[in-house]
Amino acid sequence: IKQINYALAVAKTLHFKKAAEACHVSQSAMSTAINEMEKQLGSQVFERNNKQVLLTCQGETFINKAQVIKLELDELHQLGQAESDPLASPMKIGVIPTVGPYLLPKVLPSVRSTYPNFKLHIVEEQSHMLVDMVRRGELDTAILALPFPIDGLMSFEFWHEDFYWISHKDECPLGVQEITSNELELEKLMLLRDGHCLKDHVLEACQLKNEQDEQEFAATSLNTLIQMVAGKIGSTLVPEMALEQLVANNSEIRAVHLNEPGPHRNIAMIFRPNYVRVKELEILKSMFCQALSPDK
Repeated sequence: IKQINYALAVAKTLHFKKAAEACHVSQSAMSTAINEMEKQLGSQVFERNNKQVLLTCQGETFINKAQVIKLELDELHQLGQAESDPLASPMKIGVIPTVGPYLLPKVLPSVRSTYPNFKLHIVEEQSHMLVDMVRRGELDTAILALPFPIDGLMSFEFWHEDFYWISHKDECPLGVQEITSNELELEKLMLLRDGHCLKDHVLEACQLKNEQDEQEFAATSLNTLIQMVAGKIGSTLVPEMALEQLVANNSEIRAVHLNEPGPHRNIAMIFRPNYVRVKELEILKSMFCQALSPDK
């Protein structure tokens, strides 16, 4: 098991010194363990010289199997504790940038209050990165906006929401409560850049083709888009979850519900089919639903 952990660390960093530091052992001890493992296997896992470390073809096969073994062992260790003492073990959760800043402040206080010893590690990344990390066992779960390809994984949906059109107050018709995609001035519509699934969900909700690549401005965050709207640069669309933070305290902008068939996106936790801490995810799902309830 120790040799497997060392090999995985080297495969991740492709650097013996960095891998040794990550495993809190000396570089010589790690090199000795890897050499002994390769002798036992009868094949070379790593090709190395003074300048670089590379995985051999046999090494790639070994590392893939080693990742599965480590994942199964880690989950085996967690199995008993998950049954007797839920949320007692640390959990690593991924979250996308268009959900994390707006969801976590709403749900974490109740989680901390109910389970004060629960150690939660948050990783913020884009959806495709989080899906891969869940598959590899680097994350216990990830919070995504669906629809998004998660082939081979399971999901617990806990929130459904629509989009709201955001414009400067001077450019919003007085008294308007709803707006359709046909009424949007597309030449003024600002979206996140490619790679953010929110952009895809907006285009799908509005039944638009991805022709916004030629737009003059493409942001990497909703906060930036809101500032551009406040500066009368254009308009945008944001999810309901983000309204309180982005719009509520800004007297210069207005939010109007997008009147298109919904929900426009669904928020869910994704996880591996054989993940042993599903009951703990169900606990978190229930707490998230309660924290997000309109009656809260």
